[in-house]
Amino acid sequence: MLTSKRLILAHFWLAFAVFGLALLLGAWQMLVRSPLHGWLGNPEWYYRSLTAHGSVMGYVFPTLVAMGFGYAISESALAQPLVGRRWAWAGFGLIVAGAIMAMVPVALGHASVLYTFYPPLIGNPFYYIGVVLVVVGSWIWVALMSINLRIWKRANPDKPVPLAMFANVAGAYLWAWTAVGAALELLLQIIPAAVGLTSTIDAGLARVFFSWTLHAIVYFWLMPTYIAYYTIVPRAIGGKVYSDAMARIAFILFLVVAMPIGIHHSFMDPEVGAGFKFVHSAFTALVALPTLLTVFTICASVEIAGRLRGGRGLFGWIAALPWRNPIMLALAFSFLMLGFGGAGGLVNMSYQLDTTIHNTQWITGHFHLIFGGAIVIMYFAIAYDLWPHLTGRALASLRLMRLQLWLWFVGMIVTTFPWHWVGILGMPRRMAYFDYTDPALAADAFSVTLSAVGGFILVLSGILFLVVLLRGQTAPHADSGAYRFATAVHPPVRVPAALNGYALWVALMIGLTVTNYGYPILQLATRHGTAVPAVYVGGQR
Repeated sequence: MLTSKRLILAHFWLAFAVFGLALLLGAWQMLVRSPLHGWLGNPEWYYRSLTAHGSVMGYVFPTLVAMGFGYAISESALAQPLVGRRWAWAGFGLIVAGAIMAMVPVALGHASVLYTFYPPLIGNPFYYIGVVLVVVGSWIWVALMSINLRIWKRANPDKPVPLAMFANVAGAYLWAWTAVGAALELLLQIIPAAVGLTSTIDAGLARVFFSWTLHAIVYFWLMPTYIAYYTIVPRAIGGKVYSDAMARIAFILFLVVAMPIGIHHSFMDPEVGAGFKFVHSAFTALVALPTLLTVFTICASVEIAGRLRGGRGLFGWIAALPWRNPIMLALAFSFLMLGFGGAGGLVNMSYQLDTTIHNTQWITGHFHLIFGGAIVIMYFAIAYDLWPHLTGRALASLRLMRLQLWLWFVGMIVTTFPWHWVGILGMPRRMAYFDYTDPALAADAFSVTLSAVGGFILVLSGILFLVVLLRGQTAPHADSGAYRFATAVHPPVRVPAALNGYALWVALMIGLTVTNYGYPILQLATRHGTAVPAVYVGGQR
């Protein structure tokens, strides 16, 4: 029952439009820093592009996908019209206004500070205020998801919350708390310096605030992908969810352990003690638990589909799977990239190993393989699955969909694997250009060129994706029926309260965050003499 189709389509279309622009910027960046292109006359152009690319891909694109998909989940899983539709449009408007407000100073060269803000660099205040508006717009979505679930639970007091909505609201609560760290950094540290209230900034404290957000935001990006794993893929390939309870536990674990781990991004920073770095490293290892649980549950769900399709023997079910189905193909590619990216993450979480690849191209390869690879390819799958129900028109270009997914997978591997390699060799990231005639860098030239080629393969895939959606907008009308989610092998009639609500888990999430961040933040906030002069960029004072 989708009654807010225009609202959902608006979120998806804006998401994919800004994604396309950011994708072009990313490919240009790879070209200009490769041996295929001469040095830029003004490297500041590179940092403008990098800031725009990161800000759109990090804050705007995944937030719009999560919101649009979340509204579709709320109406379809709960079988009730969205409550607060005007507020939903207001949230969308704030994101549009915030994105424009942030990108104008970036385009003018007044905020080339990268999406991590990079204190003590200080850009134009409108960049930061625009980011705040995007976050506030997304918090309206968080509130609406919570309100709609509460209304449904009042009307259905004895029923389990549908799995898709349970996961959706878990993701919303995770994002609400995740964004607090960056909000504190902006409101207490960066914006006061940007508007001239102070001329100094405690860069160490600002970085700790941002680490609160920096890693947990990845799991917010990941939530729509995991929801698709559990609630779209089994149904799309003719199977069932292996275990509803295991799925709920996976989302609960993300809610609890994804937050108190961000200081592992600051292993090289001196302002945080070794003890808290160890604690955050240990908690980072715990994040592997919901991922491993998901891999097991989804593989079991896929095996069920294969056996229902006639697969026999130990591995015969694999051949019986619908490999020509784009959703099946997207899942396979996503799992492969998640495996490679996750393995790289084990290096990042280790203090000893991280010292060898810190601030190298390895880091760039890792998070692009996770986000751009495993996560975004499932965003494509979500769009392909949902589009006929939003437009009332069939997506008939299955061959084009498969080609697009293959190109995205190949392009991401060709892009990121060379980045990992040159990172091991010591190539730093965030550099506008390199002198490949230098013997110390000559060995990197081929790998960097290869990654640039991969970037243009990704651009081609992105274009095909938009072509598929645009053709779907003009295809003949077709009745797609009601949008539904996968059901479990044993659908739950009743579930324990702990698996049907969030009070305990949100309390644990907040408690662990305060425990792991409270002392470092308090210590840095009360220490005198740690502020440094703000460095204003782009002609700012």
